Amino acid sequence: MSDLPLIQADRAVPPPAATTSTGGRRRRLRLLSRTDRVVITLMVLVPLLLVTGFVWLPAAATVLLSGTNWDGIGPLNEIEFVGARNYSDVVNIYPPFVPAIQNNLLWLATLFVVATPFGMFLAVLLDKELRGSRFYQTALYLPVVLSLALIGFVWQLLYSRDQGLINAAFGSSIDWYGDSNVNIWAVMVASGWRHVGYIMLLYLAGLKGVDPSLREAASVDGASESRTFFRVVFPVLRPINIIVLVVTVIESLRAFDLVWVVNKGRNGLELISALVTQNVVGEASRIGFGSALATIMLVVSLVFITIYLATVMRENRE
Repeated sequence: MSDLPLIQADRAVPPPAATTSTGGRRRRLRLLSRTDRVVITLMVLVPLLLVTGFVWLPAAATVLLSGTNWDGIGPLNEIEFVGARNYSDVVNIYPPFVPAIQNNLLWLATLFVVATPFGMFLAVLLDKELRGSRFYQTALYLPVVLSLALIGFVWQLLYSRDQGLINAAFGSSIDWYGDSNVNIWAVMVASGWRHVGYIMLLYLAGLKGVDPSLREAASVDGASESRTFFRVVFPVLRPINIIVLVVTVIESLRAFDLVWVVNKGRNGLELISALVTQNVVGEASRIGFGSALATIMLVVSLVFITIYLATVMRENRE
């Protein structure tokens, strides 16, 4: 009888799980040599310093300079802060701004409505492992490894008014890059050609990770192939869909190389990124004004990136 309270007391005390876990981590750390610790520290610090120095500090400087009228030439101690005047000037007295916003929205709509679904369609076809799928996958992805500037030169062979393949095939004489009524569409076709391969690869990677039992169960229930994809497979690809959405938005905002190669973002090809370059490194050299345009781009990008990160973090907690 005297031993019973001791047994009950032992049973009432829970095992120190947290202490054991902490002790295990400490033991694992002690197993690492000094060289391993130095390597791990460098692997964390070097990327952190690079991201801070080349991304966050320039972004913070851009936001600060957007409230000044600095021209990039005078000394820093002579910078005059003008508050929100640059933003007011961008909206009210800068004619290229509205066409640039419209072109960026048109770019986004074209990539999202045309290029992205087409890339997903190609991924579905290649996922069936048809004959020659490796060749098609490589051919479709090849434009992704090319820069947009190089793509602009490649499509110049098709769009040239005098020697282009399109005008030669149809017997026309359209100046695809020079006519402000059609050049935005011509450039978006070239950009979509590259975007399709990128989206195809993302969706193809997602489709390879779908559990085959889901499709088998839908087939047993008598669901058609298209119904199985949209009702079963597509919802499973939700993380890929979010990534594709963010990538498409960022691609539409940072579109620059192609229009700059064509005509430096003028004559119907105004984009926000081109306006930033024209004001920051162009003849005007209006650092403050260009920084205001860049800050607008940054804010719009952060909205979608924040939505993406919030969704990913919520899924990880679940």
